[in-house]
Amino acid sequence: MYKTIIKRSTQLQKYSSNIGLFGSLNQPLSTRLFASFDRNTKDLKESVLIKRSASTYSDERTTHFGCKDVGEKQKKEAVLEVFHNVADSYDLMNDAMSLGIHRVWKDYFMKKLDPGPTTKLLDVAGGTGDISFRFLEHVGKAALSREDGANVTVFDINASMLKVGEARAQKLGHTQGISFVEGDAQELPFEDNTFDCYTIAFGIRNVVKIDLALKEAYRVLRPGGRFMCLEFSKVKPQELESLYDLYSFQVIPPMGKVLAGDWDSYQYLVESIRKFPDQETFAGMIREAGFSFVKHEDLTFGVAAIHSGFKL
Repeated sequence: MYKTIIKRSTQLQKYSSNIGLFGSLNQPLSTRLFASFDRNTKDLKESVLIKRSASTYSDERTTHFGCKDVGEKQKKEAVLEVFHNVADSYDLMNDAMSLGIHRVWKDYFMKKLDPGPTTKLLDVAGGTGDISFRFLEHVGKAALSREDGANVTVFDINASMLKVGEARAQKLGHTQGISFVEGDAQELPFEDNTFDCYTIAFGIRNVVKIDLALKEAYRVLRPGGRFMCLEFSKVKPQELESLYDLYSFQVIPPMGKVLAGDWDSYQYLVESIRKFPDQETFAGMIREAGFSFVKHEDLTFGVAAIHSGFKL
């Protein structure tokens, strides 16, 4: 069950780029709904704190953190630390991981999604806003200002990433149709059948239990709703895979050290890609979560892939 606490209203325009972290990363997991957008007044009408049980993690069950075997709780905390460390250099990180091509991939991803003027989008692991801002630009200002028009909920487990996203939204002038929520993809704080689309870009591989996240995606989508995932994947053919491995392990971590002062986070990110299921295996997991018409498309020889499915 959900426990909801209504807080004092505030305006998005009054948020500064110096918004602090939304609580300590060492505190028990909670989710915070920071914005319920009022289209008539263009205000951030309410901040809603929603708490849910964090019972899905146990160090008695092991998983992987990169190439290491760790407990589930250990992985959750370790991933939080990684993205806390890279939040301010997130674009730089993606540039290093993809040689800058991630920007083209994300543009194509939004073109494939092709949201309409009334689409309600949940963008999971979307803290810095890369996908959400493309969504806002795609649907246009008219759709955002109309009654029951399009809107996006930016959802992320990491407060540091959300902080960067809110600051970027201010800088870019995105003050309509967008809200920011901190929470866990394995326990979404939303009612069943709430959203038209669910997107997750370069985030699903960092989830402790991917199967639970996929089931939650299915639950919160409306019938006819679409799931879309953009993620690093398995490179084809094998000759290119060997070259990509050489670049990934011999270039990216040292580059992270030089450009961001952080070797370990970049080493994990490289290793996490190798641990993620290949295209067909991941497509099977999406089907097992209940989705129909599941398809995938390789990008740049499989360096990344788009997976798509529908809730019928």
